[in-house]
Order: sequence, then structure tokens, then C-alpha cells
Amino acid sequence: MRRNLLKIWVLALALLMPCAALAAPLANPRTMTFPPLSFEIPKAERVQLKNGMIVYMLENHELPLVNVTAYVKTGSIYDPADKTGLAGITGEVMRSGGTQAIPPDRLDAELEFMASSIETSIGPESGSANFSCLTKNLDRTMELFAQVLMHPAFDEERLNVAKNGAIDALRRQNDDPKAVADRELGKAVYAGHPLGRYPTIASISAITRDDLVAFHRRYFRPEGMILAVSGDFDRKAFLASLEKDFAGWEPPAEPLPAVGEPVAVKPAILYAPKDVSQTVIRMGHLGITKDNPDLYAIRVMDYILGGGFTSRLTTEIRSNLGLAYNVYSYFDVGRQFTGTFRADTETKTDTTVQVIGLMKKIIAGMTKKPVSDQELKLAKDYIINSFVFGFTKPEMVVTQRARLEFFGYPEGYLENYRKKIAKVTKEDVLRVAKKYLQPEKLTIVVVGDGAKFDKPLSTLGKVREIDLSGEK
Repeated sequence: MRRNLLKIWVLALALLMPCAALAAPLANPRTMTFPPLSFEIPKAERVQLKNGMIVYMLENHELPLVNVTAYVKTGSIYDPADKTGLAGITGEVMRSGGTQAIPPDRLDAELEFMASSIETSIGPESGSANFSCLTKNLDRTMELFAQVLMHPAFDEERLNVAKNGAIDALRRQNDDPKAVADRELGKAVYAGHPLGRYPTIASISAITRDDLVAFHRRYFRPEGMILAVSGDFDRKAFLASLEKDFAGWEPPAEPLPAVGEPVAVKPAILYAPKDVSQTVIRMGHLGITKDNPDLYAIRVMDYILGGGFTSRLTTEIRSNLGLAYNVYSYFDVGRQFTGTFRADTETKTDTTVQVIGLMKKIIAGMTKKPVSDQELKLAKDYIINSFVFGFTKPEMVVTQRARLEFFGYPEGYLENYRKKIAKVTKEDVLRVAKKYLQPEKLTIVVVGDGAKFDKPLSTLGKVREIDLSGEK
């Protein structure tokens, strides 16, 4: 039986061989070409309510779900220096502390019963509030959402829970060496600016319920808010509900306070001693804002330098030398204030100074000569082709539109983005590298065991040690 099966298999193979010989050779993926990607950016309807609130809407009836996100002109940039952390606590307790009409426990229970969720938070330069719900519960969830935004109760017990949670986190803030390095780089690059302030146990302890009430009254206003709405809703009925639920919300007479731009600081080498097997390295300096005309060339340069697995930093430090698992750099473009350029990695303690030197050398190398044709093409293709993934869901479309207006991007920014990336040349990349990369002005933060470094950090320059004992 086995001999017969073998004969059949040999006969079948003999019959197939001529077909295989006639088959076309396999295509080489390196030489394959494809037609240009055609993609039209989805639109969202924009409506302004009577109280000044702006709404972006996109209906989608595939599932009986609705998602709403509100962007609010507030942020920790407005924290009093002695109460840093106030905005974050306010953002948390706005939702957890209930409303003036509904106690916290009852609000939690009702939302859970409806399978609805409401969340609020405040970051450095903006606040956000969002909810998701089943379509059948949209009216009630929207009503609760409006109460949370307009009439939060800031329950004292929930405030204490939030403060104790923040204080516990601060007591553990130095456990993660990556978090230490990120925090200390932020403090150094934004020294003297609100973006460079971080909460302390003392500043959190000083926050009172009256502070939360005053912060909310000052910074939550309808004309400073933009909603992004998507899902299974009826446009006409939903707008009517918005007008009703947010009726009577008047903006405060006092305008938002002015906050100045950050100022470049002198470069420094900061060392935080920590007994770990791997050194954490962060380096950076001030970068650009969103309205910089060189933004598109910088995006391309960014990708070539440290934006992917084919970037120069990854190719040399990870692939060729095996000195780090993850290494990258990027310009974090500022939306209200100047952003940062930074480069990050982690490496073995006995290659710390070697890797720092390599990173600086590779960054400096971007300013010396034009990139290759292959690097330019790969970067532009990646940026242009990945653009479509920012619009794969209706909620992504409306939030994109809402965020662009909220942060003041110019009209047509999305529509022109790919065209402007496509026009970037090698000369543009070299020009912006020379202008915006400043390897000699990098602030370098190192967290690790200095006794085991391959060389003393002082071989790179004057070192300032960071005390991690902190508040207990």
C-alpha cells in the first residue's frame, strides 16, 4: 500500500513539474511598484451652539453606539506654583465627585446600569471629557454628561481619595527609572515655565475643595469647548438635546491668563544614581511649534533620524552594534507652546557613555550631508501611506477635526499634508537638520549605576547629580 502511494506521489510530481517550469518567476518585493494611493479625507459637519460651543458630528449607524469627546481650554499650565497638580485633581474629581444633583455613588450606579461611561481629565495644555453609551441611553447619558461639565459637586470624600492616590503615586515616583528620566528631562528643558513644574506631596496636600471649585469656574466655559460626536444618533434630535442640556451655561467674564513661551536653557548633564542593571538615557532641547513652515521637512528628517526600524539611530545602535533594544528620536511638536526634540534609549551600564556618544554623533551626522535617495523615499512613503490610518473609525475622523480647530491649525491642514510631505527634498532635510538639531545644546539625563559605567560621565562634561530621596 505504501509502495503504491509512493508511485502515485512520484507520478503527480512529474505531471506538475512542466507547469512549474512555465510559471512566472516570483516578484522581488524590492522592485515591485504600485499605483499611487488614492484617499479622500472623510468630512464631518461643524455646528456652533447658541452658547458658543462648537460641535463636529459624523453619523454612523452600523452599531447602536454613540461616542462624544469634549476638548476644553484649560490645563495644568494654569496651576498656581504652590498647588501644582490642581488641574489634574480637578479633572479626576469632576467625574468621580458626582454632580450637584446626583451624589457620586448614585451617579456611578446609574451609569453602570445603562452600560454608559463618563470620564474627565486635565493634561498640561488641555482638558477632555468623554462619554460612550448605547443609542437607547443617549438622552440620559448626555444629560448626566452636561451636569458633570457644568455642575460638578467635587465631593470632599472623593477629593481625599484622589489626593491620597496622587500622594501614594508620588511616593513611588522614583521606582521606575524611565519615569524618572522623562520627568527630569521635562523639568530641565522647560525650566522656569509651567510645563516644567511637577506635583509634589506638599503641593497636592495644599489643595482644597474650594480650589477645585474656583478652578472649574474659571476655566470651564462653553465658548472654549469643542465636541466631537460620532455614532448612531439622529442629527436634529441630538442638537436639540445639546441646546437644552447646556442651556444657561454662561462664560466667565475674566479671560484666560496669558502664559509666556518657554525659553531655551543651557545644556546640562544630569545624573540620577540608581542601582539598576540597565541605564536609562534621555536627551533633548526645545523644538518647534505647530505653525512652523518647516514642519513637513522636519517630519521627514525625524523619521530618517530616529522614527522607525530603518532609522539611523536604530540601524547603528540596535541592528549593527546590538547596544540597545529600543532607540528613537522625535520632535514632539508643540500645539500651544514650543515642543521638544528628544532622543531616548536604554542600554547596559557598561556601554552607557559609548551609547551617549554614538547618539550625539548620529544626531550631528544629520547636519553634515544630505540623506540618501533611498532614505528620503522610504520616509516619505511611510508618512504618506500611514496617513490613512488616522481615519479608520468615525470617532477618529471627528476627533481629528475637533482637535485641529481646538489647537488652531490652519484651514486645509489635513488636505494639504501629504502633498507637502511629497514635496520635501534632500536639500530641505539637510537645511532643517542644520537649523533645528542642536547636538551641542542637548540636555542629557542619565539614570543608572555610575560605578559600573564604561567611563565616568564627567568625560562628557560637567555633571549635576539629581537627589532622588524626595519627599516621604
